[in-house]
Amino acid sequence: MDLQLKSKTAFISGSTQGIGFAIAKQLLKEGAKVIINGRTQKKIDLAIRKLTEEIPDADVYGIPADFANADEVNQLLAKLPDTDILINNVGIFELKPFAQIGDEDWSKIFEVNVLSGIRLSRLLLPKMLEKKWGRVIFISSESGINIPEHMIHYGMTKTAMLSISNGLAKLTKNTEVTVNTILGGPTYSDGVAETITQIAQAQQQDITEIKSYVMNNYNPSSLLQRFIDPSEIANLVVYLSSPLSIATNGSALRADGGVLNTI
Repeated sequence: MDLQLKSKTAFISGSTQGIGFAIAKQLLKEGAKVIINGRTQKKIDLAIRKLTEEIPDADVYGIPADFANADEVNQLLAKLPDTDILINNVGIFELKPFAQIGDEDWSKIFEVNVLSGIRLSRLLLPKMLEKKWGRVIFISSESGINIPEHMIHYGMTKTAMLSISNGLAKLTKNTEVTVNTILGGPTYSDGVAETITQIAQAQQQDITEIKSYVMNNYNPSSLLQRFIDPSEIANLVVYLSSPLSIATNGSALRADGGVLNTI
């Protein structure tokens, strides 16, 4: 299927690894021009090298910025060209008991996970509305619906994404601009892999055993019964980026492996 993305330009926040990197790869395979983002130029260069090794004709470059640093974000915004597709993907998470989540923790996770999408959308959405074509996609999580007791601050940010995305979609009437949210499930991203590895080393257990324990104890309702691969999230994102997805707007679509047990 031709997703009609060859003339489109996409920006993906937090895309030097994990879900963002997988989205970049899929968009490049569809012929889109992609602007990636990471905290440092070194990370961007490494990601571009990996992408171009797999896709030699990839039209890709990057803009560094740490979304926890307002000055760096402002510099990134000043450098961003007109963009057809905005993927609000950047995010951080941590396992932390509620009583130990300090004000700084709440502020930082909101700054990165929520304000990043607000700032980028505030810049790029009006230009899309002017052209009457564009795509804005927020990468949220099933944790925004089923708030994890050990990551309440993280869950809060993912719920906020749903509100922002739904509200922005109401601004797109009578255009071919859409704003949607992906509710991802437990995905074996680089960050999750690092956490699993640390737990396995601390407990002197096999990584496979820890992965199985985490799935069985924290995601027992999963129908997939395994971690989701980042590419499996990217497949849905790339479809939503396509002109073919015009009838899907203001929606929260699940790519959660069946973790959410709601209709």
